[in-house]
Amino acid sequence: MKVKITLVILLHLFISACVYRMDIQQGNLLKLETLDRVEVGMTKSQIKYLLGGPLVGTPFEENRWDYIYYYQPGNKADTQRYWLIVYFEGNRVIKIEKDVLTNPN
Repeated sequence: MKVKITLVILLHLFISACVYRMDIQQGNLLKLETLDRVEVGMTKSQIKYLLGGPLVGTPFEENRWDYIYYYQPGNKADTQRYWLIVYFEGNRVIKIEKDVLTNPN
């Protein structure tokens, strides 16, 4: 009798131990309507207002801001990785690289 109860309990624990994988979202959320508002000639403060601060900041590249977005659904393999690069000269945007797809390896 004890063996049956033990087996039932172990079976219940084994079946209920399904693995839950949560969604992973990192970086700056890059919405298309916000990206379309970014234009050459805008100031750094305008870009920071629209997109937030740059994700990757380095004292060696103060004229380039990188915005990276990474999303991996928990139980699916279709990972999204996007990279937006904004180049400045002084305080103004001179070049924008939108929809830069990173290497999905």
